[in-house]
Amino acid sequence: MIKCVVWDIDNTLLTGTYLESGEQLPAPDAGLVEVARELDQRGIVHALASKNPPEAADYVARVTQLPFAAAECGWGRKSEAVRRIIDDLAIGADTVAFVDDDLMERAEVAAGLPEVLVLSPEDAAEAPQWPEFRPAVLTDEGRRRGQLYAQRRLRQEEARAFGGSRDNFLRYAGTRVQISPATAADLPRLHELSVRTHQFTTAAGPASEADLAGWLDSGRYRLLTARLSDRFGDDGLVGGVLADTGESAVRAGVEAGEAGAAAGEAGSWTVPLLVMSCRAMGRGVLDALLAALCQQAAAAGATELRVLCRVTERNVPLRLALAAAGLRASQASQAPPVGEPVVFARSLSGALPALPDWAELTAARGAATSGGRS
Repeated sequence: MIKCVVWDIDNTLLTGTYLESGEQLPAPDAGLVEVARELDQRGIVHALASKNPPEAADYVARVTQLPFAAAECGWGRKSEAVRRIIDDLAIGADTVAFVDDDLMERAEVAAGLPEVLVLSPEDAAEAPQWPEFRPAVLTDEGRRRGQLYAQRRLRQEEARAFGGSRDNFLRYAGTRVQISPATAADLPRLHELSVRTHQFTTAAGPASEADLAGWLDSGRYRLLTARLSDRFGDDGLVGGVLADTGESAVRAGVEAGEAGAAAGEAGSWTVPLLVMSCRAMGRGVLDALLAALCQQAAAAGATELRVLCRVTERNVPLRLALAAAGLRASQASQAPPVGEPVVFARSLSGALPALPDWAELTAARGAATSGGRS
C-alpha cells in the first residue's frame, strides 16, 4: 500500500515552471490537485521534492491548500531528496510513490530507489483507481493523516528551536498521553495500526478485528490503548499493547486466528503484540505505555514483564526503543534470524518505572486512576 506521494512542482502540481514565470506565478494543475485531495481523504500523505527554492513549496501549499508532510527543495538529486523524506517520515521506500513530468528525473529516482513507485503525471491521474492507493481499512484517524503530518512538521520545527531536553519540550508542548483499557469501539483503529505499521510492531503480521475482539472478551488478556495529543493537535489512538496475564506465555507474534500459549516463566506477564504509530515515537508514548503495563503487572503479583518481538527487516527501530526503555534481550535471542522472536524482559522487583507527568492511566476512558494528570 502507498502511504505517501512525493510530488514534483514544475509542470506537475503547477501548470508551469515556478522560476520562469515572472510576476504571474503558474496556477495549480486542477486535475492533479483533485487527485491529491482524494488520496488525502484516504489517509495517504503528500510531500514535495523539487529543484526550486523553498519559497516554491510555500507557494504550492498555499494555492493547493494541501497538507504537505515534508518538502525538499534544492538542486541536488531527486532520489536523495526522496530518501530524506522517507527517513524523515520513518516509512518504507516501498510505500512511496514519486510523480514527476521529467522522464530523466523519473529514471534517476527509479535507479536510486528501485522500491519507490515512479509515476508520470498521466499515471498519477489514474492512480486513485489502482489497488495500491485504496487502503483496505480506514478510520477517522487514518483520514486525518495528512493533517496530522502537517502538525508534525510544525512540532518538529519548534522542537529544533526549543533548545532544551526532550522531556522539557514534551511538557512545553502540552503533551498528554492517556492509557486506557481498550473497548470494542477501538478495535478498527487497532486493526488499522497493525496493518499499516511495520517499523513499530512486535508482530510479523496484522491482528484481525476478530482476534482483537477475542482477546478483549477474554479474562486472561489485557488490551490497552494509548491516545496522544498536545497543543499542536490531537493524534487520537496511536498505540496498543496486548498482555497475557497467565502463567504461560503467548506464542510470539500474532498470526491469523492464533494466540496459542507456549511455555513461559511462572509469574510473568508476556506481551505478544505491541503496535505504535510512527508519529508517536519520541513523544513519550512508549515509555508511558510500558510504565503503565509494569505497574499493572506488579500490582497483580507478576515478577517480570516479557515482550516477545518477532524479528523483521523493518522493526529495528522498535527493538532499539525497547532496549532504550530498560528491557533487555535475552542472551540466546541477541541476533536471531528474521521471523524468529526476541524476548525483551525486565524484572518487576524493586523500583518500577514511573508514569511520566504528561501521562495518565485510566480504569475507563476519562477517569484517571494514576499518573501525572487527572
